[in-house]
Amino acid sequence: MPEIKEGLAIAHLGQGIAVEGHGQIILCQPLRKLDTVTVGDKVLWSEAGPGQGRIEQILPRHSVLLRPARNGKTRPVAANIDRVFVIFAMEPHYDCLLIDQYLAICENSNFKAALVLNKADLPLTDEAEHDLAVYAELGYPIYKVSAKTGLGLDRLIQALKNQVSVFAGQSGVGKSSLTNAFIPDKDIKINTISASAKLGRHTTTAATLYHLKEGGDLIDSPGVAIFGLADLSASELAYGYREFRPFIGNCQFNDCRHEQDKGCAIRAAVENGTIASSRYQRFLKLKEKIPLKR
Repeated sequence: MPEIKEGLAIAHLGQGIAVEGHGQIILCQPLRKLDTVTVGDKVLWSEAGPGQGRIEQILPRHSVLLRPARNGKTRPVAANIDRVFVIFAMEPHYDCLLIDQYLAICENSNFKAALVLNKADLPLTDEAEHDLAVYAELGYPIYKVSAKTGLGLDRLIQALKNQVSVFAGQSGVGKSSLTNAFIPDKDIKINTISASAKLGRHTTTAATLYHLKEGGDLIDSPGVAIFGLADLSASELAYGYREFRPFIGNCQFNDCRHEQDKGCAIRAAVENGTIASSRYQRFLKLKEKIPLKR
């Protein structure tokens, strides 16, 4: 019987998974009965032939990042993430609705969240200063950086240590530039993974996990541009607004929609200034985008 070994899924290679473990990288095929194996998964695998492996089991995950798939379903993008860094910038102008969507999903998915203002060499508007102050008051760490000038990158590198991280954000905000700043030999590493798994060059097709020189792992994935709300209910969305939580249980009705409902404690907190009106209005907009499953 082949020896069962523990490994880490670090890349998708064609139809296979590159698994790192015991000082080697081997191309593995998952057993058909398994759920989708994704980058960041810890797995048990066995040798299936020369240079080939078989994933026998996915070990329990402490978190999983999902994205929308066809037919209203979701698909895992990465697993065992500790923190999501939401990248935004003044150009293209940031979208607080999208930022709130990312944060609500993080709050419901067992990963911490932080905000990264890239292109921080550009001037901030008064509106941006106000928006940042609201997020800072909620306890979200904010890193002001510039991939172009190197501003603030040292502080962000320290924040990436000793954890598994992923960058998310709308197109054009500089996710790739920041990733390349932290992994300058990214193409070499991709080729090394492919060569180790005996698949030639440039065969990675989706997410890839990189070990950072300074410590910590960074999962780079094109699939992280969009976080779906499909799996969140209206009540989970409300929970995802962390400033709502002290008030959720104080509403007059258990099935309160936090809209025009009588005795809504959240709306009362908005009216007296305890909850930022801008965040509440965006909550209502996001709520319209998901099926109501209160």
